[in-house]
Amino acid sequence: MSVHDAVAMALEKSDAVGLAKAKVETKKFEKQVVQNNQYPDVKLSGQYMRLTNANINIKSQSNSNSGSTSGASKPVNQLMLGQANVGLPLFSGFKLKNSIDASEHLYQSEVASAEHSKSETAIQVIEYYAALYKAQQTVELLKESLKSSQQRVTDFTALEQNGIIARNDLLKSQLQVSRIQLNLDEAEKNLKMINFRLITLLKMNSNTQVVVSPSNIDPNLFNNLPKTEAEAIEKRDDVASIRSLEKASESEIKVAKSGYYPALSLSAGYIALDIQNALTVSNAMNVGVGVSYNLSSLFKNGKDVKVAKSKAIELQKQEAELTDAVKIQIKNAQEDYELAVKQDKVYSESVIQSSENFRIVKDKYENGLSNTNDLLEADVDALSAKINLANAKANVALKYYELLNTTGQLLESFNLSKN
Repeated sequence: MSVHDAVAMALEKSDAVGLAKAKVETKKFEKQVVQNNQYPDVKLSGQYMRLTNANINIKSQSNSNSGSTSGASKPVNQLMLGQANVGLPLFSGFKLKNSIDASEHLYQSEVASAEHSKSETAIQVIEYYAALYKAQQTVELLKESLKSSQQRVTDFTALEQNGIIARNDLLKSQLQVSRIQLNLDEAEKNLKMINFRLITLLKMNSNTQVVVSPSNIDPNLFNNLPKTEAEAIEKRDDVASIRSLEKASESEIKVAKSGYYPALSLSAGYIALDIQNALTVSNAMNVGVGVSYNLSSLFKNGKDVKVAKSKAIELQKQEAELTDAVKIQIKNAQEDYELAVKQDKVYSESVIQSSENFRIVKDKYENGLSNTNDLLEADVDALSAKINLANAKANVALKYYELLNTTGQLLESFNLSKN
């Protein structure tokens, strides 16, 4: 499985990515809730009540001149009332408009944060891949070394029995086998744990063994790296997220200031009333405009504005702090990548040098010109050089992907951005 396929699988199945998507959906619905406030409220209500033989006097222009007349010749023991009301806010100090703007910026911030979570998940997969490659190569090299060391013990045993070498030389070779076996056991344990972490992240069967080779970890060179630090910062989703929060805080300040203004609303309604055997009202429609103003807001609202402004300042400081941290991350990633390339070159040369050194020492040993210590030391040096080279190869790929991540281009390099 290539690292691209593993990253794509992680973005689909990872719990962290799933949680980020859920948060985006929540912010989307919250934005829609705020947007719904700009639409009119329509309410329908109805009531039915039983009365206890109520006495009802209906006064009009005519009967007020002739005296009160009781209209309760028949029992009045029920009342039915139906209402329809429509209310629409016309002006509230731009509170509604700014609330919608704030919710939009909060939504955009969550979207950017979700993209950042995807990048963090992707780099975690790549780190596991690099570590898995290192562990697999280490195990293979240690197995080869153990096999050759065991053969050396066999050869030395025969030589010792024939009195050609001292028993001490045999014991040294046996001790080397024990050391390699211990290192191999630890390397195999590390390999199993790294593999388990990776397949757990990918939600794969617990018996799955991922095999990593240079062909599926080496990066496809993505040479469109930002030329300047500012360009790299612009591509960072975590920076975009906090900048959206800043814009939301600016809208929240305006929302707080809306308390200084009066509220204006439009209302309309319809009423139908029926009192049994006494009164029937229909087509009672009404339309009006309402104005309200909370005088206490002149004194109380100032604190709300100060709180909103203080939160905006907090976000500005957080952005400045994050920007500085990103600059350091980018510089560190660039230096790490350049170092990894240099180390790869050096370790490639050291493998050639150590292999040639072991060949020379082995020839000298066989001709009695060097001792067992020199032979075993040269063998260890050759093994260490091969392990270091395998680690260096993985590091070059890892540090390159980390550089892409710090410049906000990791997902873009996999063609998985902004999904």
